[in-house]
Parts: sequence; structure tokens; C-alpha cells
Amino acid sequence: MTQRFYSNGKLLLTGEYAVLDGALSFALPTRYGQDLTVKELDSPRLLWTSLDEKGEIWFHTSLQLELFRTTDIEIANEQENHLASTDKVSKMLLKILLEAKKLNPNFLNGKKGYEVHTNLSFPRDWGLGSSSTLINNVAQWANVDPFVLLSKTFNGSGYDIACAQHNHPIIYQIKNKGQFIKEIDFNPPFKDALFFVHLNRKQNSREGITRYKEQEFDKESLILKISELTEECIRCTEITRFKELMNTHELLLADTLNLTPVKEKLFPDFEGSLKSLGAWGGDFVLAIGDTKTPEYFISKGYKTVIPFAEMIL
Repeated sequence: MTQRFYSNGKLLLTGEYAVLDGALSFALPTRYGQDLTVKELDSPRLLWTSLDEKGEIWFHTSLQLELFRTTDIEIANEQENHLASTDKVSKMLLKILLEAKKLNPNFLNGKKGYEVHTNLSFPRDWGLGSSSTLINNVAQWANVDPFVLLSKTFNGSGYDIACAQHNHPIIYQIKNKGQFIKEIDFNPPFKDALFFVHLNRKQNSREGITRYKEQEFDKESLILKISELTEECIRCTEITRFKELMNTHELLLADTLNLTPVKEKLFPDFEGSLKSLGAWGGDFVLAIGDTKTPEYFISKGYKTVIPFAEMIL
């Protein structure tokens, strides 16, 4: 028997960092994502192979299912020793699977083993959610709550898990230790002027979150302002006003994080507007411009420029 699970990638248009504290945020599931296929094996092993967008293997490991089949002290110690002796990727994978096992003791509990393949449809350095799509896929396989599994592994706000599960733009908010998620229509007349530009480097979101938490600022005021910007953003139909909203958001977070906005730092001569997305300093930015926008960024050495319609579901 073969099982297949799929999860969408994500981009956070409004609410980066502030989403952690309950700001209403606007997130976009992407056409890019990751699938996970599971085939049964006769031997009690877990053979795991991860493929990149070119179909090339970037990670492979073999685990004995005995690691997951008991919680006695001896095996628990073996798990810890295995975690300590493996590489970073193997260690994180084992942690995800062990946490899923804790949430559902029946997971990985049969006599057969499994051959697992994961397939990304985007480069790993794009920051579209290689981790969140994995968490959501494993959660589906293990029949556990992906938001809980995320909290036990990578932590974070959970908007990326919501994007993994939805095929339309969403508004997202952490409420009463739960999640408010609502699909919305977002088809502005100016969408042909929106482009996603990769900054040629991947940013560690956990480092950005740590920096955000270290800042001293009026949290309630920030949450209110970001939520208001989100509300207006999803209703906006005029490009001039949309640029104003994105610029306001950018400056607001720049002041909060004590960082320089990406336009001022890298593209001061760009005639349109630029909005950082997700963790500041890497991955994608939103460029609001015109038909010449791709040419501008390519000339600057930023060759990954994706139109809105090609990126967003």
C-alpha cells in the first residue's frame, strides 16, 4: 500500500513577527510545496529519502523502527544516543517522528517498515516552508494535530501550517491558544504589478524571532496597527493605496526591529515599493512595480523574480 500526502508552501504578506503575539495576519499559500509518499516494507526499518526540486537526493537515512516501538528506559537512552550522534537533519527528522509517536502511540507501531520519499517542488533556500510542509505531511501520516506537532518541534506561529492546508489566501490569528483561520478572496486588479524577488540567501527565522523578542516596544500598539493594516490590505483595490500600506508596514517593523528596510538597504533606486516577507534579511521580498520590474532586479543580480500569478494559489 502506498500513501501520499501533500502540503503547500507559504508566504506571509502582513504580520511577520507580530503574528506570534496575536496580530491579524495575511498569508498566501504557494503553488510550490512538498509531498511525502509512504510504502510498506517487509523489514522493520524506516528508509527515508528526500529529493530536491531537480529530483536529486539531498538527504537519506535508515532508522530501525525499534527506536519508536517502546518507551522503556533502555530504548529511550538509545534514542538519546542516536540523537546525539547524528547529523543536524537526521536529528531533526528523528525528533519530529518521536514527537509524532508521543502524540499517537499507534504511529510506527506495526510489524512492517516503511520506505518514505519527500519531494520538494522549490529550491530549499527559497524559504517557502520546507520544514512546515514536512511537519504537516508527517502529521497527516501519523494522524496527529500538525499545530501541536509544530509546537513540539520548530515552534512558531503556525501560519505556515495553515497555508500548508489551504488552497486560498488566508487571514490568520493566534487566539486563546488556538488558531483563527479564514480563507479570503484576494484578486486585486493590480496583481500583475506584484512580484516576489528572492534575495539570494536563506534567513533563519528562529534567529529573527529571537531578535524580535529581545526588542522593547509597545506590543499592544504594534498588534493593533498590524491588524488594521491587514484588514485594509485584503480589501484594497487601488495600487497606490496598496503601496502605502506595504510601506507603512515595512517602516513599522523596521522601527520595532531596529533594522534598515530592504529598499533603503539594497535597492534605493527602485522606483516601486518593496515589502519584506517573513524573516527579515533573506528569502523573498514583495516588489510592487510594473512590467520592467523583473528586468531591474535581474540587472542587479537577483535572478529569481516570480510574478504573483505564478507563485500564489
